[in-house]
Parts: sequence; C-alpha cells; structure tokens
Amino acid sequence: MTTAGAGQAEADRGDKGGIRTALAGLTTRGRSFLAAGVAAAICSYVLGQSDLLRVGLLLTVLPLVCAAVLYRTRYRVAGSRRLSPARVPAGSEARVHLRMDNVSRLPTGLLMLQDRVPYVLGPRPRFVLDRVEAGGRREVSYRVRSDLRGRYPLGPLQLRLSDPFGMCELTRSFSTYDTLTVIPRVEPLAPVRLSGEAKGYGDGRQRSLALAGEDDVIPRGYRYGDDLRRVHWRSTARYGELMVRREEQPQRARCTVLLDTRGIAYQGAGPDAAFEWAVSGAASVLVHMLERGYSVRLLTDTGNAVPGEGGDGFAGANQESADAAGLMMDTLAVIDHSDGAGLSRAYDVLRGGNEGLLVAFLGDLDEDQAAVLGRMRQRSPGAVAFVLDSDTWVREPGDVPGPLDGSGDRLRMLREAGWTALRVPRGASVDELWRQADRERRGVAAAGGGEGP
Repeated sequence: MTTAGAGQAEADRGDKGGIRTALAGLTTRGRSFLAAGVAAAICSYVLGQSDLLRVGLLLTVLPLVCAAVLYRTRYRVAGSRRLSPARVPAGSEARVHLRMDNVSRLPTGLLMLQDRVPYVLGPRPRFVLDRVEAGGRREVSYRVRSDLRGRYPLGPLQLRLSDPFGMCELTRSFSTYDTLTVIPRVEPLAPVRLSGEAKGYGDGRQRSLALAGEDDVIPRGYRYGDDLRRVHWRSTARYGELMVRREEQPQRARCTVLLDTRGIAYQGAGPDAAFEWAVSGAASVLVHMLERGYSVRLLTDTGNAVPGEGGDGFAGANQESADAAGLMMDTLAVIDHSDGAGLSRAYDVLRGGNEGLLVAFLGDLDEDQAAVLGRMRQRSPGAVAFVLDSDTWVREPGDVPGPLDGSGDRLRMLREAGWTALRVPRGASVDELWRQADRERRGVAAAGGGEGP
C-alpha cells in the first residue's frame, strides 16, 4: 500500500519491518484472540482434548491471517489538504479540507484518517471512512481557530487501516504538511490626515525628477512598451543594451511604522497583553496606509525594516501593495520580544531623512529613550506615538491604582519635541485613538496658526 499527501508525495510503506510490523499492528482484540488460542492449545495438550486444540488453532490463526492480509494489501491511496484561507486573523476560523482518492483497482477497507494539529488550534481531528471504491474519492473538513498569532504546521496526515474483524490496525503517515499563518487582528481606521496630506497620491506628493540632458541623464533598461523616442543612444552604446531616459515620475507619500519590541518595555503575556495590542495596532496602521496609496515600511527597535529589499526598505513601485501587506503581516505574525534596551538602532535607520509620516507604538520609556524619540521627530514631517501604559495593562479590575510613574513626563517630552503622543490604556480602541491623534494634531495646528506637519 502507498499513501500520498498534498502534492502526491510518497509515504512510508513500512516494508522494512516485515512480519514484525504486521504483528505490531495487532489490536487489543487481536492480541486477546492470539493469547486465548495459545492458552487453548496448551490446555488441549495437557488435558488431551483434540477439540480444544481445533478451537485454539482457530483463535490463533484468525488474527495472524488478518494481519498478513492487511499488510499485503496493495491498493494505493492519495491525499491532499487545502486551507481556506491560509492566512487568517487571530480569533477567526479557518477551514481545512482533506481529500482522499483511491487510485488503485481494489476497494479499500475501513480507513481512519487523523490529522496532526498544534493544541492551540483545537482538538486533533479524526474521521472514519467506511469503504472507498476503486477510483473513488472522499472529502472531509474541519475547522481550526487560534487566539494567538503565529505560524502553525498542519500534518502530516495519518491513515489507519483496519480489517473487518478489528484484529489489526496499521498506520501510514503522509510525508507533507501545510502551514497556517495566524496574523494579528486588523482594525479598520478612519481616513484622517495625520500627515497633512489628503492621500498617498494627493497634492502633497513628492516628485522624483530625472534630468533629460545629455550629461545629467539617468538611463534605465528598455522595457516593452517604452516610447522609442526616449532611447538614449549614448548610454545604449556604452552598456551594449537598449537604454531609455527616465521621465518625471510621481513618488508616493511615505509612512514608517515603528514597533517597539523590547522585552523590558512590556509586562504580561497572552492574547490580551500590551505587546499584542501594539502588534495589532501596527498591523492596522500598515494596512490602512497601504490602502490609501502610501509607500509603507515596518521598522522595529532592532533596526530591521520590512520590506527589506531595495535601498530604503519601503514597498516600492515595483512591488504590489498586496504582496507588501502579506510580507509585513507574516512578519508580525511571528514577531517576538527583542533583547535590546534602547531605540538607537531604529534612530540610525531614520537618520537618512525623507521618511514621511512616522507612527510609533511604544512600551515603557525612560528619559534616554524619550530623548532618542525626540531626535527621530526631526527626521519626519509628522509623527504620532502611542505609548502603552503598562500599569493599567497588568492591573486587575478592582485594584487600587499605584502611584504615578514617569510616564506623564515622557509624554510631555515627546509632545515638546513635536510628537502627537497619546497614552494607551487597557482595552483601548485603535480607531478611537487614531481619531484622537488627528483631533490633537488639528488642535495644535490651530493654536500655532498653521496647518501643522
């Protein structure tokens, strides 16, 4: 017998064990029959009862014949698994579809199908397939759900064969598995103007110019559909391939989402912890800004930027927004606390300037980190900070609030540096804080007599 998983992969047939493999598959009933047969044969010899010997032989031979027949069965079974969807937000359900095909000319016996899943996704699913005719097909499905983000392997499938008498069971494992990605929850956000621009391609857009002069031209390789009048012959002769002049092109407005992952900045664990709220908030802003046409990147305190390809780390014009969103969501699905103690690495990445709107999700801050954030603000035309109040996130309902720490001073330092800084209490709505940040920015701009950054 041969089984196959998703992609028709060959599974372990278990030929090396020979008869030992077949005997190891005897069930409790089969072993009981075998033991009773041996005992009856011994008693018939001691008592001199030939009829009892016949009974003993029958009890002994039956499980052995069932094991041999089951082991020597030569039908082939192919299986596949399909996830719908393969990427699901935390707290939502995904459905797993299993398909079994009997690709042999013989009908199968009783089949018991079991799929391996991590315990966080729910109980291990088991199905019983009574009989699959030659060339037949069976489809079953089950649901999985997780409140914890992450990447979870599904499989491999296990197929258990049983004879009609229930004397023997053999297990065959499929060789392939699939991965379910549980991404952070994404909350829809209101279309506010935190950066002072209407949209990613609006009036506030920047433009990148390519000079068309003979000396200052910036050529690129010819692409199908380019106007032949833009061919730059001097560069073509130099590089040995057809080159064209770059035209003036709009550059999408930019947004950098900074996620503070320092382990010392957060307290508590679990799906309702402060760090999980920060990850969910970062995911919500990333998706929102991509939908509005911004070039977006995710930056952590370790200095790592996603997408990481290209010179500046932003999702460029050659990368579709859906692909960029998927890459950043996959990163946030498995992101964890870092061992860093500061935000200096993130500041080094931002020192180049021209970062666009900066949105930061921060944990506990000390005076030094607040000063680093103040310098970050100088590199961005607009900056919004959501600072999580760890005291309220770890405090149980009904507990008396402790004495005030320095979080108020840190917020004041950020605001004096030009940040729109908000404290995030436990259970706060990302959308409501997003709207509040816009209201505070407008209030500051009105008090200053201008539109503001």
